[in-house]
Amino acid sequence: MRNVTLRQMRVFTAVARHLSFTRAARELHLTQPAVSQQMRLLEQEVGMPLIEQIGRKIRLAPAGVELLRYANQVTELLREAGEAIAAMRGLKRGLLKLGAVSTAKYFAPALLSAFTPDYPEVTIKFTVGNRGEIVRLLAANELDLVIMGRPPMELVTAATPFAPHPSVIIAPPEHPLAARRRIPLEALAEESFIVREEGSGTRASMERLFAEHRVPFRTLMEVSSNETIKQAVMAGMGLSFISAHTIGLEIDAGRLAVLDVVGLPVMREWYVIQLQEKRLPPIAAAFRAFMLEHAADIIARTVGAPLSAEGRPARAPPPAAARRRPPAARGRSARPAR
Repeated sequence: MRNVTLRQMRVFTAVARHLSFTRAARELHLTQPAVSQQMRLLEQEVGMPLIEQIGRKIRLAPAGVELLRYANQVTELLREAGEAIAAMRGLKRGLLKLGAVSTAKYFAPALLSAFTPDYPEVTIKFTVGNRGEIVRLLAANELDLVIMGRPPMELVTAATPFAPHPSVIIAPPEHPLAARRRIPLEALAEESFIVREEGSGTRASMERLFAEHRVPFRTLMEVSSNETIKQAVMAGMGLSFISAHTIGLEIDAGRLAVLDVVGLPVMREWYVIQLQEKRLPPIAAAFRAFMLEHAADIIARTVGAPLSAEGRPARAPPPAAARRRPPAARGRSARPAR
């Protein structure tokens, strides 16, 4: 494959991404015949068909699937080389490919907003997904950095903690337990829980908490969205174990209450993660350094509130609507930080 050109590789990756010659041509600002010609030349050089056409649809042939792995690596190396040279010239530009589990989306935009003024020419590709999706993208080298609460054991990564991550149990404000203090975990054994999906960090933390205290919990519904969980709890369907960084607005509005359960909040850490063998592009390395220095304070200002001396979420003055309710209907602030 000595005569393969970078142009052919770019055309191939575009065709593989869109599975369409027309859309690939539009992305590359080429004519469709030019795209077809480059693909023919590449197939001649490889000596095997790279795509298969069935009717009007195309798909990658086995050789195309294999070549795409290397084509993506070539594209990524060229990007990193360009950013490294730009950094040597003192230019603050590049593409930052950041991934985050869905729980981190409540503060990640604030981190990016604080970072970008010093890097006005940076382009950000921000991907939010569940844990499994983000781990797959990281494994495929489609992300430079990942924000999540538990490093993936299935990959060899470099994971550095950058901020505390508290989790609490929430209920609707009118729930009988919302007015109680120092609730033993055993008192929740008969309650129904709305829980995150299997494999999520929040779900694993909840299961570990109840298992350590040998307390069973009853699952009413399994949900892959924090927003849906909050709506279900507000509707009175049950309780939930959730990151305190996801509920600030609902607590302030008096729509949710944090239960004062003995041993909570469960304190974990947020991690910034990269593949161990990956050499970060300069812009990604700059963002990682920025996070390690400033993220904890930014998160505290964005979604955090002080902890009480006992390590429980400190009570905040209830909003006007909550003050008019009887005491049992008042919620408690649940946005702890370092």
